[in-house]
Amino acid sequence: MTKQTKSQPRNLAHKLIESHLVSGKGKPGEEIGLQIDQTLTQDATGTLVMLELEAMGLDQVKTELSAQYVDHNLLQTDNRNPDDHVFLRSACEKFGIWFSPAGSGVSHPVHMERFGKPGKTLLGSDSHTCAAGSLGMLAMGAGGLSVATAMCGEPFYLNMPRVMGVKLTGRLPEWVSAKDVILEMLRRHGVKGGAGKIIEYYGPGLKGLSAMDRHVIANMGQEMGHTATVFPADDVVHDFLKQQKRENDFQRLEADSGATYDMYDEIDLGKLEPLIALPSSPGKVFPVREVAGEPIYQAYIGSSANPGLRDFAVPAMMVKGRQVHERVSFDINPTSRQVLENLVELGHLTDLLSAGARLHQTGCNGCIGMGQAPATDQISLRTVPRNFAGRSGTSEDKVCLCSPETATASALRGVITDPRDLDMSYPVFDERTTFFVEDRNIRPPARHPELSVVEKGPNISTLPTFEGLPDSLEGPVLLKVGDDISTDDILPAGSRILPFRSNIPAISEFTYTRLDPTYPERAKQYQDSGSLIVGGENYGQGSSREHAALAPRYLGLRAVIAKSYSRIHWQNLCSFGVLPLNFVTQDDFDSIEQGDNLVLKGLVEALKSGDSIFAENTRTGERYELTHNLSERQVRMVIEGGLLNMMRQALAA
Repeated sequence: MTKQTKSQPRNLAHKLIESHLVSGKGKPGEEIGLQIDQTLTQDATGTLVMLELEAMGLDQVKTELSAQYVDHNLLQTDNRNPDDHVFLRSACEKFGIWFSPAGSGVSHPVHMERFGKPGKTLLGSDSHTCAAGSLGMLAMGAGGLSVATAMCGEPFYLNMPRVMGVKLTGRLPEWVSAKDVILEMLRRHGVKGGAGKIIEYYGPGLKGLSAMDRHVIANMGQEMGHTATVFPADDVVHDFLKQQKRENDFQRLEADSGATYDMYDEIDLGKLEPLIALPSSPGKVFPVREVAGEPIYQAYIGSSANPGLRDFAVPAMMVKGRQVHERVSFDINPTSRQVLENLVELGHLTDLLSAGARLHQTGCNGCIGMGQAPATDQISLRTVPRNFAGRSGTSEDKVCLCSPETATASALRGVITDPRDLDMSYPVFDERTTFFVEDRNIRPPARHPELSVVEKGPNISTLPTFEGLPDSLEGPVLLKVGDDISTDDILPAGSRILPFRSNIPAISEFTYTRLDPTYPERAKQYQDSGSLIVGGENYGQGSSREHAALAPRYLGLRAVIAKSYSRIHWQNLCSFGVLPLNFVTQDDFDSIEQGDNLVLKGLVEALKSGDSIFAENTRTGERYELTHNLSERQVRMVIEGGLLNMMRQALAA
């Protein structure tokens, strides 16, 4: 994006990028560097971020604001999670970071309540950081190491995205809500439809969507593989910030009249109907009416994908004076302390509990596999953002994604139910009746950080160091996988595995075990000499969890050859010195078998010159032409063994 004159109408995404651009010309597909104003970390990824900051020798964060949330690993079945929470609190005091302890809520809605500001950039070590685009921010998820470097004052680098403009018209009908809007986008475009794009919503239909409705849509833009979602900062955002007692943080930000986009879509909100994503992909979307009648075991309300007060109040109004079906576990997961206190004050929590609901602590909980796993072969309807197989904690689960209205209607009936079929009036919730609750437990940066001492429990290990890329690489293809492999496939989440997140040798034992339980042991045989993985389209979709790159690298992974990559995981591979290569001829994927030995020569020179790289298959004698999409900076990063090595050198200098 070459800098435009004031006379040229600009869309909002371009305005946000231009105001933070520090390097690059903004040509689509080419690397740009952006100044980062705010960062967000959570406990499943933040432990590594703090260790990375320590390894780089940071004294105080250089951002306008950085916040650390404890929302993922809330189960305290032994010392590991609470020890890490103590570590995070002490690291925040040391580095000058806001700290949100366990019980304060899920990072994304809490950040929106307390810290989100129109016009700012936000980078988070959680892929759903994009939810803050609901406030007119440029908010993106990234690997923890990228976030750590931003906290050191460095730019965030990414390939310049194209901008898809989505015009919203009309008004949502009764029993249809924001979740159905993003499910409609997934139905149209699939889990790869947002790749390389910022999705910007505009049009008259925005007036009927609250700030938290927009959060729902922006949050799950990540399930389309997008770079970010952007909404304007308009009267709706002003009302939200006023309600949060932060009216002074508002500034109006909208696309110019006549602004254009690289591509277009349009949704008439009035024509939408209740939708549902069937197992095991957010892109497998159908009308609820087409699958109605299937018995369910669980209906789950909450998560960062439906965090607003109305997402709990409407279900409460639906079940008031009624009982959920005897077969259904009706799970309520308040997303912030503020939401929970409002539910109590307004009487909605009593209505939910009286109807048979199970109340869980404020946090991510079952969304990340921390409890609430469904029974074997039983359908679970959830308002969460993802339904990748096994993510719930139950192997080969049957998790469906839907709106709070659909989940609640199904809880009452005991079967998947189109809420329009209920014999009741649609409950309209007026958010203007709510009261404000200050999040009293969120702790500001320490006044005297020089007196702080970082406290490390026995589960925290030193980050491993990696050598640079060799000029020649010969190794086996230890794994060949298909399309849409997720980071949950590569390194699962859940209560059994995530407590090892600050211990890379320990967590690496779970690498790819969902797909192949033998992978870690086989990989250890080539830990020093190196191994490869071959993948299909959209390799590494899903979470920003950098463990999915770091753990395989610890086990000796030196290169991945795939048809295409998800943005965040592709960058994470580079950050830890794993070379991400692409097939020039897609059909070559079919001729490689798991166990084949590949030889790649002249890597360093080919990377520096931009020439093709060739891999020879010693089994067949075939040669495969490979390429990459790395910038000069990323080439240097991979050759030197990763971003941490580069930052150590830079900070030492």
